[in-house]
Amino acid sequence: MIDLPLGLHGVPTADGEQTAKEFSSDQEVRWCPGCGDYAVLKAVQGFLPELGLRRENIVFISGIGCAARFPYYLDTYGMHSIHGRAPAIATGIATTRPDLSVWVVTGDGDALSIGGNHLIHAMRRNVNMTIMLFNNRIYGLTKGQYSPTSEPGKVTKSTPMGSVDHPFNPVSLALGAEATFVARTVDSDRNHLTTVLSAAAAHRGTALVEILQNCPIFNDGAFDAIKKPGTRDEAIIPLVEGEPIRFGTDGRLGVVRDPDGGVRVAEVSEVGAEALLVHRSTIDDPSTAFALSRLSGAGVLTRTPIGIFRQVDRPTYDDDARAQLATAGAGDTSGRDALAGLLSSGDTWTVA
Repeated sequence: MIDLPLGLHGVPTADGEQTAKEFSSDQEVRWCPGCGDYAVLKAVQGFLPELGLRRENIVFISGIGCAARFPYYLDTYGMHSIHGRAPAIATGIATTRPDLSVWVVTGDGDALSIGGNHLIHAMRRNVNMTIMLFNNRIYGLTKGQYSPTSEPGKVTKSTPMGSVDHPFNPVSLALGAEATFVARTVDSDRNHLTTVLSAAAAHRGTALVEILQNCPIFNDGAFDAIKKPGTRDEAIIPLVEGEPIRFGTDGRLGVVRDPDGGVRVAEVSEVGAEALLVHRSTIDDPSTAFALSRLSGAGVLTRTPIGIFRQVDRPTYDDDARAQLATAGAGDTSGRDALAGLLSSGDTWTVA
């Protein structure tokens, strides 16, 4: 029985104000110099106190990869689990422990290759967890093989003549799995990163946040188009709730509906400001959000929407599972009888 003051999603609140230092462990942070993981870690340590939750009621589950070291560097509960299975383990935790804020830390290889099925089923079930998907478009921990998000033609140690694979678009994948919260952000934009992750933490259900993250050793410059001053204004498409989708130098570009049912980028001077698509992430139908996700191509990211694509309410798997257990357990005779009947039905065996 929880007898503490409850905050976000019914998780016990902290006593008094907390600081980022209190969420930092005593372990030496060890990533390659210049790795985008440092920026994400600092952002997370910075906003966790703002959630107002007790550190012992927060848990980070990671898989295998460079980003999987995350739990070691946070003074919360955590588990460095096995390759691709972090969403499955997090599902068990979220279902059995409603008093915990559950986070998953994974990478593009860990989540989208061996962990692909675990990821999509966590999202379709809408388990109450926040998934941070670090996407550097390469396998970093195993020293530079191409990953499920590497662009076609990518030359790596495992594709010396260039990759012939068609890559995943993680945002499109999440929307296709009907995740109730889907967003994209960038490791180098601290304010945007913090804003998006805070919104994801506040969401009830599965929240997936793709974080475009640079690997300076094995895939340096993969996101130059959206980071360099000379190109980023023309490449980044900010998604702001309730506002027309407009970007580029002096806002000269915008997103409009396409006759074929999708969306496209157009010159505002040619189509008029009134033709611009107004961003609505809270619409239940994910079709428009999916169309927006397709603006970022498989190669150079010359058109990359960032922000919250979808944010809708739907019953969560863990809430519904606990409700069923409560009905089948104490206080409901019919539920207990039904459960007893189920357990004793069909073929049974007596083991001596």
